[in-house]
Amino acid sequence: MKRKLTPRGRARRQQILDEAARLFAERGYHPTSVAEIVDTLGVGKGVFYWYFESKEDLFLEILASSSQDLRRLQQAAIGDEPDPLRRIELGIRASLEWFREHRHLFNLSQFAATEPRFAVVLRQNDAVAIDDVTRHLKEAMADGRIPDQDPAMLAHALVGATRHLARTYLYHGDVPVDLVADVAVGFVLGGLLGGTTGGVRGAEPPQAR
Repeated sequence: MKRKLTPRGRARRQQILDEAARLFAERGYHPTSVAEIVDTLGVGKGVFYWYFESKEDLFLEILASSSQDLRRLQQAAIGDEPDPLRRIELGIRASLEWFREHRHLFNLSQFAATEPRFAVVLRQNDAVAIDDVTRHLKEAMADGRIPDQDPAMLAHALVGATRHLARTYLYHGDVPVDLVADVAVGFVLGGLLGGTTGGVRGAEPPQAR
């Protein structure tokens, strides 16, 4: 049941989400108990169950709220930009910044993909991301900026490439995010435009550390 929360209540709920996400990423979902989460925060179990029905409910909320947070950052970065290709570039750069700041969430998404009850939320999150990118691509095609192709397939390729670079060079590696973003933007826009892009030119592929 969703409760109507005061600003203080929303802050406490977010504190539980943040601390639980950290513990789940460090220790794993199954080994981490509700007792450990509340002990770390210095509160009782009653506080936890005021905001969440169960550990599973909490984890589902972490997955959903993480996706919402990423989308808000993307939308803030894009703003009122009229150029659909520029919006794609800004979205890629914002995504990679978010992935760098939330590295621990990679562990959670990898685990969630193995559990059907959580994987469905990942698929829902992915569907929203694909729809956002597809909209920009359709507009670019309608304007004659890029060749007509299957926009949904292109959106999957764009999102997949961006996440793979994030996983390889920001999560498993420690490459500067600007360099990773330059490569991602150059690759994506170069492919969309047939090898010519107004984005960053000449960026060397980063080396994972």
